[in-house]
Amino acid sequence: MNILAIETHFFKFESDFVDTFRCIPMIVRYKLDTCGIKLKLPEWVKLSVEEKEQLAYLPCHTEAEIADYREYLEELVRQRTGHEASQLPPVDAAWDVVSEVPDEIQQKALEWECTPLTLDQWLQLNTLQRFALVKLSRSGHEGKNFPRALREFGIQ
Repeated sequence: MNILAIETHFFKFESDFVDTFRCIPMIVRYKLDTCGIKLKLPEWVKLSVEEKEQLAYLPCHTEAEIADYREYLEELVRQRTGHEASQLPPVDAAWDVVSEVPDEIQQKALEWECTPLTLDQWLQLNTLQRFALVKLSRSGHEGKNFPRALREFGIQ
């Protein structure tokens, strides 16, 4: 997994919920994948706004930071829900593959009648942008944000 420092950033396509943190923003989703914790929406809503902000802004890059982040998150889940945090199975980090654009992204682009990404466009994106596109292209995510993200990233 790529542990390059990722600046805390909220995307414009998340603007309809990031002010209230009613949904989990991409920066937190990235950190959850990094530390191997599955945070479910019912668990997320039990956290205070301040705790959600902490999860967005706490560093989660080096091995020590990842361990600290994981420990903090596990304690939050335990305190707020009364049960242990769920562990994530090994993550398919397709956003770290820079030799080709993942098929799931190309399929989602076609589904939304967007032009498929070129490898050059894929390489111009930063890790968090690539992560967002991968997550938005997978089932279970609201599809309307995929074309919005492409536009925000200057691809469409």
